[in-house]
Amino acid sequence: MACTSETPIANEAESPPAITAPDAPQQIFETTSVASPDGEIEFTLRTDGGLLRYTVDFQGEPVIGQSRLGLRFAESFGLDDDLEIIGIEESESDKTWEQPWGERRVVRDNHTELLINLRRAEPDIRFNVRVRVFNDGFGFRYEVPEQANLPATVSIMDELTEFNVGAQTDSWWIPSRMYNRYEYLYQNTPVGEIQMVHTPVTMRTDFGAHLSIHEAALINYSGMSLEQEREGVLEASLAPRSDGKKVVVNTPFVTPWRTIQIGDEAVDLINSDLILNLNEPNKLGDVSYFEPGKYAGIWWDQHIRNGTWGQVQGELTGLHAATTERTKAYMDFAAENGFKGVLVEGWNIGWDDDWFNNGDVFSFTETYDDFDIAAVAAYGEQVGTRLIGHHETSGNITNYETQLEDALDLYQASGVRVIKSGYVADDGNLKFVDANGVPRYEYHDSQPQVAHHIKVVQRAHEHQIAMNPHEPVKDTGLRRTYPNWVSREGARGQEFNAWGVPPNGPDHVPNLIFTRMLSGPMDYTAGAFDLRPNEKPPVRDDFQRNSPASRIEHTLAKELALYVALYSPIQMVVDSPEEYAKRPDAFQFIKDVPTDWEHSVALDGEIGEFAVIARKDRSRDDWYLGAVTDANARAVEVELSFLDDGNYEAQIYRDGPEADYETNPYDIRIERRTVTSEDRLVLPLARSGGAAIRFKKL
Repeated sequence: MACTSETPIANEAESPPAITAPDAPQQIFETTSVASPDGEIEFTLRTDGGLLRYTVDFQGEPVIGQSRLGLRFAESFGLDDDLEIIGIEESESDKTWEQPWGERRVVRDNHTELLINLRRAEPDIRFNVRVRVFNDGFGFRYEVPEQANLPATVSIMDELTEFNVGAQTDSWWIPSRMYNRYEYLYQNTPVGEIQMVHTPVTMRTDFGAHLSIHEAALINYSGMSLEQEREGVLEASLAPRSDGKKVVVNTPFVTPWRTIQIGDEAVDLINSDLILNLNEPNKLGDVSYFEPGKYAGIWWDQHIRNGTWGQVQGELTGLHAATTERTKAYMDFAAENGFKGVLVEGWNIGWDDDWFNNGDVFSFTETYDDFDIAAVAAYGEQVGTRLIGHHETSGNITNYETQLEDALDLYQASGVRVIKSGYVADDGNLKFVDANGVPRYEYHDSQPQVAHHIKVVQRAHEHQIAMNPHEPVKDTGLRRTYPNWVSREGARGQEFNAWGVPPNGPDHVPNLIFTRMLSGPMDYTAGAFDLRPNEKPPVRDDFQRNSPASRIEHTLAKELALYVALYSPIQMVVDSPEEYAKRPDAFQFIKDVPTDWEHSVALDGEIGEFAVIARKDRSRDDWYLGAVTDANARAVEVELSFLDDGNYEAQIYRDGPEADYETNPYDIRIERRTVTSEDRLVLPLARSGGAAIRFKKL
């Protein structure tokens, strides 16, 4: 296997690979198949009365039953009927490539490819289905060339792609096309109880195989949800555009990859690189301006009502959190502890008005009078940390794009290297203003919003800035193609524990690890040390706390474990300097743990129950381990065979004997022992507890 660094390719987001229509057919095929390099997965495609169907077997057992493929257009005949296979090309690939940052430095791409040439017989319309089968799953996509019998622009009205997984297959999912985007608690039901769900959706068959259905390389297309059309059969449901069409594209075009990760064990899904491997290499070139690391911030203060985003909140004044003075104090804290930056939310004009329902109010260059961005930037440079930018759009995309260049110029001049952006709006309520001044409203994963995100990351790169969007379009591995797209939210994060009723429950993180996290990094905003912030007295009598029912349903040790269990190259240190000062012994783990890894391996776990993950520091010989559990206490036995040769000091932060997320969440034990790769540890995890370990090489 040859190992190559990513080579930049042409910087055109919407340019598909060259696609040509096949020559006149020499032979008509009724069926064709391709197997993974290890022979465990077999993908079979056949024509059935002019319809196109596929099946997939894993270890000789069916995981996808007869499932239809095809596309329907508004302007012409579709790729849905009267179809025949007219050509087959098979190839193999086994190579490795390097990530500039990531959960592992070197990624292996080992797959078998089948390019299937197809024709709609009358009228003659040509297209391809390209299939790549890896040892950890497979992906396929449609490729449509420019041709005489198709107009130059086509409108996709329906994608017929099906996934026949069976009604009794166990599944873990969140609903799609509902107001709160991806921010829902996961449900565990048979597939037969699904209506419409987001991907990734994770499944377990009756014979124990684990699956995750998702997509890769979502560019110039609408995001795919899954809708149950017939019992046990999930069909691709593309987010509609405001004009009623699903996707409008010029020919030639390719669709995103439809992906299924497959494994014997649940942890096999975590250890898969399939989504990354199905994305194009780096288009941007040098992104060394982005440095993985941890950041503090003025953000949690507002959520737990220590302060406000705006200077005026209703009739309240004098509680504005984002002041020059407070930011400098956070910068001192960040610099003293080796953190890369300080996020500041609420610094810019717009937060005083009804910003949730009116994104027109935001300025991305005008500051409140108690926040001096030039002074803050200069102070950060003086003490050795940076300002992390924040752009809340409140879903008004045109207002943001109109100001985007000036906003990026301001942040670049202020030394900002990362921007957290926000799209707080009900799903389906993103505001685009057309050339006639008419507002059009789109879904968060619609084709226009997918294009918007690509535009922002490309323009941010020109200003040497990385992006971390919240309320985003879901991750589909595009961090490989656009490596300044470093993280995102796209799930229920820590803020729900400040004001959500119910908050994120004990099983939420073990669910995220085997569902949302399969798509890519998440900025969960971990590290809360005050686990009951709403039980404290308010800062003022006229500014009461949220409901005490809103709380962090973890032990302190589990909050530490999140830094390993939930991957992101940027990790927030969410609580205030005052809270960390109360527990310097536990805070040491947060100071030590890196965010960029040489290698990562999921060791043990079950969906929604528990997970154990180990990662090796990219810049040192140390390893780290995070273990988390649901509301059930358990002891997990961990073999340390992942360690390299030699001795390590295991610095263990674990639940104490009295720890319990409800009755005693702060009971933590910190201990040290010398270990090698021949040893094993038994980690007692309390109810909704955890363990965090640094293995320091001796």
